[in-house]
Amino acid sequence: VTLFYKAYFKEDVIEQWSTIRHQESSPVTLHEFASSELYLNAQNYHLTQFHGDWGEEMQMQNSELSSGIKVIDSKLGTRADKYDSPCFFISLDKASTETSGHVLAGTLAWTGNFRLLFEIDNQDKLHIISGINPYASEFYLKPDTTFTTPAFIFTYSNHGKGQATRNIDRWAHQYGLLDGNKPRMTLLNNWETTYFDFNQDKLLHLFDQAKELGVDMFLLDDGWFGNQYPRNNDHAGLGDWQANKKKLPDGIGYLVKQATDRGLKFGIWIEPEMVNPQSDLYHEHPDWIMRLPNRPENYQRNQLVLDLANPKVQDFVFGVIDSLKTDYPGIAYFKWDCNRTFTDPYSPYLGKNQSAVYIEYVEGLYKVFKRVREKYPHLPMMLCSGGGGRVDYGALPYFTEFWPSDNTNPMDRIFIQWGYSYFFPAIAMCDHVTGSGNYSIKFKLDVAMMGKLGFDMRINDLKPEEVTFIQKAVKTYHHIAPVIWYGDLYRLLSPYKNSRAALMYVAENKQRAVVFTYLLHQKLGDNYTPVRLQGLDADKMYRVEEINLPEGQQSRCPESGKILSGDYLMNEGIHAPLHGDGSSAVFELSVE
Repeated sequence: VTLFYKAYFKEDVIEQWSTIRHQESSPVTLHEFASSELYLNAQNYHLTQFHGDWGEEMQMQNSELSSGIKVIDSKLGTRADKYDSPCFFISLDKASTETSGHVLAGTLAWTGNFRLLFEIDNQDKLHIISGINPYASEFYLKPDTTFTTPAFIFTYSNHGKGQATRNIDRWAHQYGLLDGNKPRMTLLNNWETTYFDFNQDKLLHLFDQAKELGVDMFLLDDGWFGNQYPRNNDHAGLGDWQANKKKLPDGIGYLVKQATDRGLKFGIWIEPEMVNPQSDLYHEHPDWIMRLPNRPENYQRNQLVLDLANPKVQDFVFGVIDSLKTDYPGIAYFKWDCNRTFTDPYSPYLGKNQSAVYIEYVEGLYKVFKRVREKYPHLPMMLCSGGGGRVDYGALPYFTEFWPSDNTNPMDRIFIQWGYSYFFPAIAMCDHVTGSGNYSIKFKLDVAMMGKLGFDMRINDLKPEEVTFIQKAVKTYHHIAPVIWYGDLYRLLSPYKNSRAALMYVAENKQRAVVFTYLLHQKLGDNYTPVRLQGLDADKMYRVEEINLPEGQQSRCPESGKILSGDYLMNEGIHAPLHGDGSSAVFELSVE
């Protein structure tokens, strides 16, 4: 067994992993294969974990550890992070805040079953053991071969969770995301407008609306494929990745050209790991499907999982992207979805070696990802899994961004996006404006702007003044996006502890900053207390301007339009009087 440590000095982050190798005459059975163990000594240990479900991802929970063993794990296979995230904080001696306390932040880079163990021993020392979940996963290691565990990524801060987040963010921009320092595209997605019910003419109309809004790209979602088994609902078509001739008589190439002619990029949705029983693929390759022999098939969303342990299946899954890119080079973006977990973890390819299925599936998936990146190194791709069921630094180095949740209600999204912000940078977080929630367009935009902005809504249902406001907001976003994407994040007011939420991004050179404030619940008096900023240069003078205001509306912030020192803004703050649940304000600060 060899232990590895990789230190990122500038980012103050460490990766730890191990390899196992042997020269015995026959295979050795591995029952445990942890990536790391950390051994900590403090008076008390406070755990911050992130849990949830579909539509309520990354909910933060704090608890003090007691003697014994605390386990956070997943046994879901695909969508492994659906209920629990492999991300956590341990605060030493006392609970940490954003700005104070000794805290360790850790996350496992593995896109499958994981296990985190927290054990306080008889001497009150804390052991943290992380790695692949050994549940039903005995691994038979052949002689002269190497088993490599996934990396455990961690950082330490003596200035609270905020500094730990900024360490991880800086590391992620350089090493944890594909093209983490390159611009992202705003987009319009058709899903909530059409669902499966669309045709060529409807899509061309949406192209025109995307151009009208001023976004960079149109993303065609689920429903474009399948002929003998057309994808008119979620019962059929998965696995048959040819354009539906009835919906799209002129094919994908025609759509790419029409988008390009309008000055738009064109993206497309795929779910290549899955298959519907109503598909040509299901009937042609029954040996490619994960299912238990002599048992009824078990469906989620009417679909089954392909056997990624099988190299032929890996070739097929890679071919989904490769064929589309080869036939239509103008495709500029893929949304890779994964809408179900394992319930029948049986690989026809592995035969008697079924205990390796959970591990070999993920390794097969990584082989596909690597092949995609070898041929298309900078192709933007969204990592999606029925929402945030697959968000980890095992997969994200192959993707430019991820979909946090299918829940796009802006009030819920504040909490979801807040949770993800602890470990994943804003440039990677896809936040869309949709029809969900009875809130103003401004509030929806202000919430979505705290990440990578997109739209997935019925433009025809909007009032003309709302369309005009969106057009202006898209221009505003393009102006402030570099600060949000590449700046340092400071969480100012937590929605878990306040009737308001506030956060800000500060450019590395301290020349610009963007502040977001949200009123969750109207509370007498609380709304008028100032929001004290962080991360500015105390000696610099900043012009404060409230932005993203509806036409004709004046700022209620007394500091808007003034030039104030960083010292004043960090000690005295700005007033952002908001009125009514679901109201918000955005401020831009720039050095004079």
